[in-house]
Amino acid sequence: MTEKAIENYFKTEIKKRGGLAVKLNSMSMSGLPDRMVLLPNSIIFFAELKRPGGKARPLQLATHRILENLGFDVYVIDSKEQVKEVINKYGSF
Repeated sequence: MTEKAIENYFKTEIKKRGGLAVKLNSMSMSGLPDRMVLLPNSIIFFAELKRPGGKARPLQLATHRILENLGFDVYVIDSKEQVKEVINKYGSF
């Protein structure tokens, strides 16, 4: 399975739950996660999507720590099973 396939599955599952999985592209901050997720009831978290077995790079991990220190959840997801686990943490909408 490719990273793109996991990312497409992730976007579809978020959309099914009435949310948005916004692609992040920043010229001013490197290492941002791939997606900012906005769910009903003011839920916001970030997701870095990887191919199976893929790991976040050191710069990405440093940026993830910044976001986590601000109180946001950040996930590195490399499988459909992890997509389900992360989304299920936030319950049903």
